[in-house]
Amino acid sequence: MSAAGAERPQVVSHVQQALSYTVFDCKWVPRSARLLCLGSAARGTGLVQLYELHGGRLELLREIEKPKPIKCGTFGATSLQQRYLATGDFAGNLNIWNLEAPEIPVYSVKGHKEIINSIDGVGGLGIGEGAPEIVTGSRDGTVKVWDPRQNDTPVANMEPVQGESKRDCWTVAFGNAYNQEERVVCAGYDNGDIKLFDLKTMSLRWETNIKNGVCSVEFDRKDINMNKLVATSLEGKFHVFDMRTQHPTKGFASVSEKAQKSTIWQVRHLPQNRDVFMTSGGSGSLHLWKYEYPAQRSKRDAEGSEMGVPGSVSLLQNVTLSTQPISSLDWSPDKKGLCVCGAFDQTLRVLIVTKLNKI
Repeated sequence: MSAAGAERPQVVSHVQQALSYTVFDCKWVPRSARLLCLGSAARGTGLVQLYELHGGRLELLREIEKPKPIKCGTFGATSLQQRYLATGDFAGNLNIWNLEAPEIPVYSVKGHKEIINSIDGVGGLGIGEGAPEIVTGSRDGTVKVWDPRQNDTPVANMEPVQGESKRDCWTVAFGNAYNQEERVVCAGYDNGDIKLFDLKTMSLRWETNIKNGVCSVEFDRKDINMNKLVATSLEGKFHVFDMRTQHPTKGFASVSEKAQKSTIWQVRHLPQNRDVFMTSGGSGSLHLWKYEYPAQRSKRDAEGSEMGVPGSVSLLQNVTLSTQPISSLDWSPDKKGLCVCGAFDQTLRVLIVTKLNKI
């Protein structure tokens, strides 16, 4: 191994746990050594499993069965004291659970007519200013924002305008929540559309199309003035948009990278370093990337309008763990380099990524 190779981060499989069901999402429980798996049992019910990491093994603490398969979850709109889990299920229900007493949801609403594909939260866990809110994106074509303190109606509803065909929304993410007023939602759709909704002005701030279904979108951080957004696609490409400078006609500058031949299911930024992110793929692989900023992030065009300058991405490491797609991925918010992923081979893997402080 070369000296440079010795300094590269390594992705080490720490614990593997076989599951008896299909896992759709996995999440670390904040401020704990616990993690959750959300999915669908063979008989068509929903499952939540709570595990605790003890050295080199996972201990199952609790298994909760629900009527409908659970597609996605977030802790993002809850306090660190409560750590309530918000979930979206196959019947379009948004539920919030107290994991200490999970029999009945603390909040429940029939949010959508069809499956909730994606969920995100902001304003909780001490991350981001403003009210605690949850965003859901569904196959019914709508993106809705919910305030759990208000009853059955969403505080915002982004749906196709009259005459516009409804597209399956696959992914949603909050960003720009750096003060009490500002907040955006980014949504990605099955036809390659990416839409940025400004919740302060209740308007569509920007849209583009990346020509392939958008599987995952994530801002590098939710609680700062918009900085970068990564969008991953069905055909193995991802795009990094520099969100600091919006040109009146060209929008945001971006760099794209072909990571692999198959779908990139997820992107997750390292909480402790927003320029490092991991993508998970349909080929059962994980890729660790670093974004490098250009010498100047913006320049003026011929008309004098400011436009962004894209940076570049470099591959730090990649590893193949499974013969099946890795469909979910989550970094520990508390322990740098600790990561969990769930794959369609019905295996949960806890990983340790080393040498992250060297990059």
